Amino acid sequence: MKQTPYWLDSVEPFRNGAAGPLEGRADVAVIGGGFTGLSAAMALAQRGAKVVLLEAERVVGGASGRNGGHCNNGLSHDFGGAAARLGLERARALYHAFDAAVDTVERIAGEEQIACDFRRCGKIKLAAKPAHYETLARSFELLHREADPDTALVPASKIRDEVDSAAFHGGLLYRKSAQLHVGRFGVGLAQAAHRRGAAIFENARVTAIRRLGGTRHRISSARGEIEAAQVLLATGASPQAPWFFRRRLIPVGSFVIATAPLTAAQLDRVMPTRRNATTTKHIGNYFRVSPDNRLIFGGRARFAASNPRSDRKSGRILEATLHEIFPQLSDLPIEYCWGGSVDMSADRYPRAGERGGIHYAAAYSGHGVQMSVHMGQMMAAVMDGHPEANPFRELDWPAVPGHFGRPWFLPLVGLYYRFKDLRS
Repeated sequence: MKQTPYWLDSVEPFRNGAAGPLEGRADVAVIGGGFTGLSAAMALAQRGAKVVLLEAERVVGGASGRNGGHCNNGLSHDFGGAAARLGLERARALYHAFDAAVDTVERIAGEEQIACDFRRCGKIKLAAKPAHYETLARSFELLHREADPDTALVPASKIRDEVDSAAFHGGLLYRKSAQLHVGRFGVGLAQAAHRRGAAIFENARVTAIRRLGGTRHRISSARGEIEAAQVLLATGASPQAPWFFRRRLIPVGSFVIATAPLTAAQLDRVMPTRRNATTTKHIGNYFRVSPDNRLIFGGRARFAASNPRSDRKSGRILEATLHEIFPQLSDLPIEYCWGGSVDMSADRYPRAGERGGIHYAAAYSGHGVQMSVHMGQMMAAVMDGHPEANPFRELDWPAVPGHFGRPWFLPLVGLYYRFKDLRS
């Protein structure tokens, strides 16, 4: 079993990284070579800026290449709850920002001719308990009427038309959702940024960011130093991020396994619609079919950081859960197992803006594939003088109480959510 992410193992790496030392000046320094940074670098270079991107390791080697490959619309929250907290108008605007994000991924893949198996497959949110379906049904009425008519309820009597498992009691279908091969998309995005003129420095871990005045900063890295008129931080909860961000971003481990390829007949029985699927438990699961017919199955199996030992433990938990949901696949080998980090905000809404002269976009909270690409484009517009392009500009971002960079409280959070899953 490989512990390399399937997405990175099945794509040729980016080979157009900048050679030589990092030096001189740039209009914009982008810190982070995931989807946010690459998307922004491409858009800024298209606007005529001299762009330098610094990536600590390889492009899309972090969260952008270590996820489940879903490109889903819809909020992390129940739409009714979001409307009650934020007001209907703002909740609708945020919901539509997630719709626009899926459109952005599709547009870029088409315009840049990135062969990443992008497909509008839809997403089915699966009710793990009968009471969960009742909650979905209540949420659906407001959601369908006020924000997304391309949704539908799937009752328990029809759920096996979507997923052949006795584990679920109906679901909520989001037809705008999509999927893609995130490794191929990421490398293609890097190539597109390179074609537009962005200089991409891999293995250039940032060691210091020093403000010189206004928005100008000097950035020190493992490959040298550069001075930039503007800086975009696109690293998530990195130890190199300024203190402000580390107190507000909560890195939560998320883990994924990939089976050996299934036959077409097996898939027609198990997942006949080939949609993305998520479950309603607090510590739930997400799964989909890969372009070569593997089942990609993930979840927050353990509230722990990703490392080789932790990934293996989490993989065993995921395998057991997979067999509970699909006992008919109990003999199917697991060929890949990996982990990554999901950057959460306390309220699970993304954040983007400017702080101390540094622009940022982060806290995608489990919706990073589409939102990172979209917010890279939006922040390029913001940095070009269009602040209204940021859909999250009006959200405040208080620090998480007691959080000082290391999420010591995550095991307690895990116990709390496991208790809620047992009770509700």
